[in-house]
Amino acid sequence: RWHHTAPESLKCTWQLHGDHLELRYANTLMRFDFVWLRDHCRSASCYNTKTNQRSLDTASVDLAIKPKAVRVDETTLFLTWPDGHVTRYGLEWLVKNSYEGQKQQVMHPRILWNAEIYQQAQVPSVDCRSFLETDEGLKEFLQNFLLYGIAFVENVTPTKEDTEILAERVSLIRETIYGRMWYFTSDFSRGDTAYTKLALDRHTDTRPFLTCSGFSRPCSIQVFHCLKHEGTGGRTLLVDGFYAAEQVLRQAPEQFELLSKVPLKHEYVEKVGDCHNHMIGVGPVLNVYPWNNELYLIRYNNYDRAVINTVPYDVVHRWYAAHHTLTAELRRPENELWVKLKPGKALFVDNWRVLHGREAFTGYRQLCGCYLTRDDVLNTARLLGLRA
Repeated sequence: RWHHTAPESLKCTWQLHGDHLELRYANTLMRFDFVWLRDHCRSASCYNTKTNQRSLDTASVDLAIKPKAVRVDETTLFLTWPDGHVTRYGLEWLVKNSYEGQKQQVMHPRILWNAEIYQQAQVPSVDCRSFLETDEGLKEFLQNFLLYGIAFVENVTPTKEDTEILAERVSLIRETIYGRMWYFTSDFSRGDTAYTKLALDRHTDTRPFLTCSGFSRPCSIQVFHCLKHEGTGGRTLLVDGFYAAEQVLRQAPEQFELLSKVPLKHEYVEKVGDCHNHMIGVGPVLNVYPWNNELYLIRYNNYDRAVINTVPYDVVHRWYAAHHTLTAELRRPENELWVKLKPGKALFVDNWRVLHGREAFTGYRQLCGCYLTRDDVLNTARLLGLRA
């Protein structure tokens, strides 16, 4: 039967079952396995609050454990275990950390945008000096980046060395097959269409270039800084992949689901000069958290997609149809944000979210940039009090 926190109160009710506790609080019905309740105890003998690490040996918890006493007041759940140990949980903590509570929460708050939405928001660039020397400038920059997946820093000295200092303000720089900091020109020094003057369609970088750690996921955050351009064209194209995916979810949820479940291979094969590489990454086009279906990564690169040999014949045609739907959204003119990168204006791009491309250009054009570690960028944001 259901128990109330007090006879006259329905704020919190709970019911004990054979293998779990059912608790209703703050309009959320939660179910907690008894082993989970014992494992997550925050008492001094089970959890070190100085290091924020578990002390309890999870494997030592009896899988058939059951509390011998349960009590709930207006704010706290009390559980007494067979050995006499008492576990206390704040009800608000349980709502925040329960499976049911997580399903209702967004892991990464963001603003989805097309060109009009972004331009109307008038998101400011951050001055380089403020970015480098003040927490306020850095926090403003990171808030822009977290919400929109892109952010700009102005008045940067147009050198590779100054761009490196800029990048290191927020993260470690990844060592990759292109080096730690790279120069980017149209000399075809690497076996990549990007090293030409041709236009590049919208894409994310899907290659697992993080050679220092062997990660198989796509690079996370990219930094671009145009150091010189003596010619015409060359505007940068930016498209919010999450905005486009949201339109697919609304119009064709079954296609969204297919794009989030079918694994594909992307590969980078290079044989130019001394540069010999063959790298493979595997994953679906759309990557979502399984508990709340929140999108956290999009892989979209028609240049680097390998032979589709991971999809059975009775699924592949439906996958192509879903891919067409997503591509149509990504290519809508109203979703295209065109930016002219100039010396002194550095661009940070969330490669897990925002697709980039470029129009063809003439003359000599040189960019520099690097790849940053996502964990370090998010860590910097959290230390400044941002939700990341």
